[in-house]
Amino acid sequence: MLQLKEKRKGVEGLSRPFKEMLMEDELKGGAQIVYYGRPALCVPYIMVKSYEIRNLPVQQVFVPLLDESKAKVIKFVPDVGMQVSDETTEVHPQVVVLMGGLTMPDAHISAEVALNHVSKYKPKIVGACYMSELFDAKWPDVIPFDLLVDGIIDPVYVWRKTD
Repeated sequence: MLQLKEKRKGVEGLSRPFKEMLMEDELKGGAQIVYYGRPALCVPYIMVKSYEIRNLPVQQVFVPLLDESKAKVIKFVPDVGMQVSDETTEVHPQVVVLMGGLTMPDAHISAEVALNHVSKYKPKIVGACYMSELFDAKWPDVIPFDLLVDGIIDPVYVWRKTD
């Protein structure tokens, strides 16, 4: 069962708890972290998380939705940051990150399907979402998340030049 541990702010608040969990677990060199999410929509958020842990001795992988045949390695690109590369890889995660975009109705992925898919690896399971997507879809009722980070983007301030 999840309990609210703390409230943080900003981009660091979104990515630092993930890094702290990984460092506490002392992952072995070559450990694999696999992010499951929606193409395009989840990728920028995954890049923020992957950048935070770029210096850890792990391989990071993006899997669109749950289609592991399309798994791509995430790499650091100088002067750019983290990017999904064209390099494919086999999936064997010690840690999985389930992105909130998977809960959207047009993804057709239930919490039960996601859990069944990743549990074969016996990984640590991390949830990452915005605006309580995972909670609204009741995924924590089904999936035994080791960590869940929920970014609330409210309010959003919009500034515009006036004449």
